[in-house]
Amino acid sequence: MLDREGFRPNVGIILLNSHNEVWWGKRVREHSWQFPQGGIKYGETPEQAMYRELQEEIGLKPEHVKIVGRTRDWLRYEVPDHFIKREIRGHYRGQKQIWFLLRMCARDNEVNLRLTDHPEFDAWRWHEYWVPLDVVIEFKREVYQRALQELSRFLTWPAHGERRHSSRYLRQPHGRGQQGQRPQHQNVAAPPQELVGCDGAALAGSAKR
Repeated sequence: MLDREGFRPNVGIILLNSHNEVWWGKRVREHSWQFPQGGIKYGETPEQAMYRELQEEIGLKPEHVKIVGRTRDWLRYEVPDHFIKREIRGHYRGQKQIWFLLRMCARDNEVNLRLTDHPEFDAWRWHEYWVPLDVVIEFKREVYQRALQELSRFLTWPAHGERRHSSRYLRQPHGRGQQGQRPQHQNVAAPPQELVGCDGAALAGSAKR
């Protein structure tokens, strides 16, 4: 589904943890990193598409997140011709996106990169909010910068101003646990932390920092 200018409606997702770090995914068999994103199907609202893509790409359900904010308008990027299938060149120009800022209210182990037969990511990590754009494919960088800048107005920081810099790198286990296949590798263990739910209360069993 393209608009009159040749742009496909799309949603982008910036997912925060309780430390205002963002979910950062490594594309399957590539060296580039990006946020979750996906097209809006006919009849869907941007919010409905966001929840669907969130579950398809990283396995989270609506109850695992809270919407913090969204961009006011569409943000567009053009895709270079050599990335476009020959049969749609001249018609398809790129993506126009509504970006959502979400707060994760669940534990890290709720993330599942292998919920579908064609996963988008093979590893992920938490990263400080201002992600390094040099690891993002070049034609998306300006939109990432604009989305991060616009949505940063919704961020709130602890009164003492602490900002945690994380180097945790989480690789998704091989195989699909929901189908009974035993994973060959486990996620890297994260340090204990207090996990805050969407109602502001600490999740049961989480460690105090």
